[in-house]
Amino acid sequence: MPRKVQTWDDYDSAVDQIILTPSDSDFIDQLIPVLKDATASGRTATLVQSLSQYAEEREGDIERIGLTQHEEFLGSVSQLQTIREETVALTAEILDLNQSIQASTEKLAEQKQALVDTRRVRQNITDVSDALRESLKIMHAVNNAHDLIRKKKYYGALKSLEDLQNEYLVPIIQNKYATQYRLADLIQKSIPASRKTISEAVMTDLNTWLYRIRETSQFLGEVAFFGTRQRLDRQRERAEQNPYLGHFKLNSAIELVFDESDEFDVLDNEEVQVDFTPLHEALHIHEALGQIDKFRAEYAATRRQQKELLMPSSVNLSSDEEENSLRDLLEQITGFAVIEKATIQRAPQLRSTVEVDELWDSMCQTAIRLISRSLTDVDNAELLLKIKGDIALFIQTMESWNYSVSTLNNFQLTLFYKYAELLKRRFSDDFQEIVSTDDYMPMQINNAEEYEKVLKVSWYTEEKAPEELTFPCVLPFSQMYPLCCIDIRNFLNQFYFFSNDHFQHPNIVDETLRKSLDELLTEKVCRTLVERLNSQYLGQIVQILINLEHFEEACHQLEQELIRARSSTSAGGPVSLKSTEEFRSNKKTAEKRIFELVNSKIDDLVDTSDYNWMTPSKPTEPSNYMQTLTRYLENIMGSTLLGLPREIKELIYFDALSHAANKILALPLSPDVKKINANAVAAMAMDVQHLSAFVANLENAPMLEQNLDELQQTIALMQSDNHDEFFDISTRNKKYGRVDAMNGPILLEKLTLGIESTTTSRAAAPLANFGSRFGLR
Repeated sequence: MPRKVQTWDDYDSAVDQIILTPSDSDFIDQLIPVLKDATASGRTATLVQSLSQYAEEREGDIERIGLTQHEEFLGSVSQLQTIREETVALTAEILDLNQSIQASTEKLAEQKQALVDTRRVRQNITDVSDALRESLKIMHAVNNAHDLIRKKKYYGALKSLEDLQNEYLVPIIQNKYATQYRLADLIQKSIPASRKTISEAVMTDLNTWLYRIRETSQFLGEVAFFGTRQRLDRQRERAEQNPYLGHFKLNSAIELVFDESDEFDVLDNEEVQVDFTPLHEALHIHEALGQIDKFRAEYAATRRQQKELLMPSSVNLSSDEEENSLRDLLEQITGFAVIEKATIQRAPQLRSTVEVDELWDSMCQTAIRLISRSLTDVDNAELLLKIKGDIALFIQTMESWNYSVSTLNNFQLTLFYKYAELLKRRFSDDFQEIVSTDDYMPMQINNAEEYEKVLKVSWYTEEKAPEELTFPCVLPFSQMYPLCCIDIRNFLNQFYFFSNDHFQHPNIVDETLRKSLDELLTEKVCRTLVERLNSQYLGQIVQILINLEHFEEACHQLEQELIRARSSTSAGGPVSLKSTEEFRSNKKTAEKRIFELVNSKIDDLVDTSDYNWMTPSKPTEPSNYMQTLTRYLENIMGSTLLGLPREIKELIYFDALSHAANKILALPLSPDVKKINANAVAAMAMDVQHLSAFVANLENAPMLEQNLDELQQTIALMQSDNHDEFFDISTRNKKYGRVDAMNGPILLEKLTLGIESTTTSRAAAPLANFGSRFGLR
């Protein structure tokens, strides 16, 4: 800027200053501004007057000085005259200079006006340039926002629009006289459309992401199942190294601690990577737009729709891997649920736990309904076990994501009951076939290898060591027993297969197994054996009894097996199988049937006795029937009944001898026998003696001989010479204490001292025996 020109109100003081300057240059420097001012202000006359006045004052001073100092005055006058002349010359120069200055001033004024005009134009150009620059900034910000939209940087675009508003548009719009007002107003009105464009673009990307997530849900579920299998494998390895760790299941605190170093990220691994950036971007955009509630509702509706599309109308439970859609369904549900849980973790403001749990419960209920509908067509226990394995893996995977699996755990009960029913049906047929096709003969073992196999599968303990046995040998039970033992063990194992891999109801397994095993053993084994007791073949009945004996022992062992195998959460105490008592009680039935058959044979033999009660001669040897009877008893004890326990054989002997004694004693007591002579008594005595001699050679003979006491004492009474002893109480108790008090007198009345003719007696005796055989007594 040019320096401001100095002005004077009073030239007198200015003249004083000019005159008093110490040098000529200073004099000129101070004079020129005064002249310019006088010329510019048109006060040249005033300046000349001030100079003249100053000169007059100096002349007055000179005159005063001249009067007092004449010489000095004259010198001063001379000097003054010189000064005056110089002043006149100077005045002329000043006037010339003044004219020159005036001319220069006019030219300067013209130049100044031109400069002012130039500055005005320049200012206008500067203003326009500034306006354009500011407009370019606004347009650059607008273009930057649209570039960010094209580059899918939606949040940056939204932020750019916000900055555009705050930094440029709002301040400009608030000043209606601003140069960019119309431009700013136009852009401000277009911002809602730009925001809508951003919202639609981000939703398009989000929908694309949701579609891809839906398409990859099954694969994501497959990867999640793979991770769970790896954890199960590591848990088994740890349990093998430290059995104590086997008590801790998957997803327990202990297992999670041990598995920390091998953490597997289902959402970010070599197989699959799920990028949640589109979701976060959409969430941030709608938060910035103030539309978070609308976005949350739209997202929830989209996920519900995807859930409906996820669930099929039916499920194929086929054993064929390619046709089995159950695993596909479980993998899809897993992938969907994992995404939902991950969404809660990453954006809790978007998805609530309640919403996700509702979707989860809905998917579980639908899956259970579909599986239950298809279960009616499943008739294979192995397939059902595979189905349970898939569901167990699904449960364990979802449990690791903190989903509630109580509904699925309860559904496993339905699977278990179906599994138990199929197992029972299959093993029921197996048991039925084994029992019905058995040969009911003692099992022959050809070599030590066969023997070891039988011992391994059967509940049987041989008294002799294997090295002491000579092969081939015979085991007491028939082949149905080890075959049934194999099936029982398989039944137990397959039952517990169901609970081996994540089953939360071990108590129900234990109880259902006990009931099913009881039912199979009772209905299909025990009762089938009892039905076969109607056979007339004594060997088969004996073998059934032996089998029943071993099955009873097997039941005792099974009870201990069930105690050892049951879950630690089951109630303590003993396990009791009803089948144990069934086998025990039906042993008695089999024994009774053996008694019946043996006694029936004895009846048949005794009925062939054909005694001649009035025989004219004494016999020389025991009767044929008696010899046959003792041979029969000896044979069955040495062959048919050989495999029976000693106590049962003794019981059969005891009952058979008792029955034989009673049957023989009943012969002379028959009403058809009217008289008995001494020879007939001698014949009976010889037969009784033969029987007694046979019994005396048996084991535990003293006890068995008691069955013959009554028969022996009755024969002794009939052979006694003094029958009156029987009627003497004291004597009878000593000699005939076992003789029935009613039968003794009857037999004594039938005794006769005479011997009838052979013809008569022979004729009468066959007729009497004929009547007794046909029950005509």
